[in-house]
Amino acid sequence: MRKLCLVTTGVLALTFLIVSISLLVARVLQKVVDLQVKQEMVLRNGTDVFEMWEEPTPPVYVQFYFFNLTNPLEVLNGESPLVKEIGPYTYREYRPRVDVHILDNDTEVSSLNPKTYFFEREMSVGDPEVDLIRTVNVPAVYAMNLASETPLRFPAEILLFIYNEDMFTTHSVHELLWGYTDRFLNALHKFRPDIDSEFGYYKKMNGTDDGEYIMLSGAMNYLDFTRIIKWRGKESLNWWTSPISNMINGTDGSTFHPLIDKDETIYIFSSDFCRSLYLNFEKYVMVDGIPAYRFVPPQKFYANASVNPDNAGFCVPAGNCPGAGLLNISVCKQGAPIFLSPPHFYQSDEQCVRDIDGMHPNKEDHETFLDLNPLTGMLIQAAKRMQINVYVKKLPDFVQTGNIRTMYFPVMYLNESVMLDKASAQKLKSILLESSAITNIPFIIMVLGILFGVVFVVLACKPLQGREEGSEDERAPLIRTS
Repeated sequence: MRKLCLVTTGVLALTFLIVSISLLVARVLQKVVDLQVKQEMVLRNGTDVFEMWEEPTPPVYVQFYFFNLTNPLEVLNGESPLVKEIGPYTYREYRPRVDVHILDNDTEVSSLNPKTYFFEREMSVGDPEVDLIRTVNVPAVYAMNLASETPLRFPAEILLFIYNEDMFTTHSVHELLWGYTDRFLNALHKFRPDIDSEFGYYKKMNGTDDGEYIMLSGAMNYLDFTRIIKWRGKESLNWWTSPISNMINGTDGSTFHPLIDKDETIYIFSSDFCRSLYLNFEKYVMVDGIPAYRFVPPQKFYANASVNPDNAGFCVPAGNCPGAGLLNISVCKQGAPIFLSPPHFYQSDEQCVRDIDGMHPNKEDHETFLDLNPLTGMLIQAAKRMQINVYVKKLPDFVQTGNIRTMYFPVMYLNESVMLDKASAQKLKSILLESSAITNIPFIIMVLGILFGVVFVVLACKPLQGREEGSEDERAPLIRTS
């Protein structure tokens, strides 16, 4: 009986160990999980992935923070601006996919992506239609830069006086965001129809779309899932969308590669940046119990063109390159001297921070990031943080500029964020638990093999111990004498 147990445990131990090692080497179960994930990564009517892509579930919030100027007269006399951050004014962003069409034998999908913003009073510091902000008068600055040292200088100066336009202006948060009719611009519009009579940083962006997207469905290759191949009829490269959320204004979320590798670069298309934004792996994080890789923009992204030649396109005119941390998007804004940077000039040229009293850059509040689950590629949480600045300088032809210093004046910054909702998070945790159980089967089998091995050793050694004890008894004398 003991011999049978010995043979049985030995065979089981050896079998379990061989099977577990074979599974680990061949990665059979891991490949099964990977294949299952890949098969889900197709935009196909009736699937959960399609529904999540078409109608994003997690709420996207946009928080606007404004810099209110407190010493305008001193600034015109050459002193540093003193600004006070006011915010957030929070809006919920709703971005469904509409007019969806499956094209080219299920391999391509076309859609529009309108944006609508709803004010969230309980998540805001005040009323955007009441709260006033003193900031740079962009229409006046734009006109002065346009007319300086040209025959239009004198008419522009007359109009500035007629409409009492100064270097700085005061408007409500709502007007600065969504637009207001400017008397000065309205007058210029009569001479230059291409100049809009209204101004607002997010003017005409509420309830509108930014053009048709055509993307790959992933039917041919899961790595092409939601890769944009055309936008507004133009060919595109390395642009991606996310079925979880279209979290970035003018952007379609993050790349959605299942089984994402921390060594790959994430590309995001953004009309805000007039280019694609790329992100690199920074660290491993846990978000509400879900493992994720965090990706952030490399410091090189905002570097001067001498460091990053890709930024040469932001040198306008050619050769006139801004400092580190600044992107000149005036070409995208009808020539207005608008520059983008991280909030509070985080990771920007130190001179920008020194020029403005009230800048307090820090990584936690001012860095853009994406947290992606490595198994599914699902977006767990993300934040796009971006600051709008206006380039100002003294223009001798216009008294409105006074003796103002040359600087990049911060107007406002936004924090556009999204986090996986509880229902989706719970579903993802179940998927991860199931996949973890499957992929851990080889280790469970290995543990069983080790346990049976231990039993085998115990059974094998016990008879030997018995025989040794018996031999000692045989050598002992039959009659002991005291």
